[in-house]
Amino acid sequence: MADEGSVRVDLWIWSVRLLKTRSQATAACRAGHVRINDERAKPATAVKIGDEVRLRHEGRERIVVVRRIVRKRVGAPVAQECLTDNSPPPPPREMLIPIGRRDRGAGRPTKRDRRELDRLRAHLYPGAEPAED
Repeated sequence: MADEGSVRVDLWIWSVRLLKTRSQATAACRAGHVRINDERAKPATAVKIGDEVRLRHEGRERIVVVRRIVRKRVGAPVAQECLTDNSPPPPPREMLIPIGRRDRGAGRPTKRDRRELDRLRAHLYPGAEPAED
């Protein structure tokens, strides 16, 4: 660790309960889903009080400002005191569209089903390439 006023970003993200496990926090850092002050962060990057941490997780971006440094996982009430959450509100559940979900046991999609899915994806994501046959 750099000095007494800093801690590893993967440890801090896990400690304040932004992610469930430390290995998830480390994997998020390695995948480039964590940014500190708009710079990509490696798992061992030091985070200090006042830093802005951005975390992309489960299709949502969390934007938090570090208010307190913790090195051990803390309870939810204490975790809220350790950060200021500036994240945009999550989209309403009606806006989340499950694409390509099939009932369990329904088998493979038919050619007609696949073409309908491709049309839907093209409508939702213009510019995306259609799936190959």
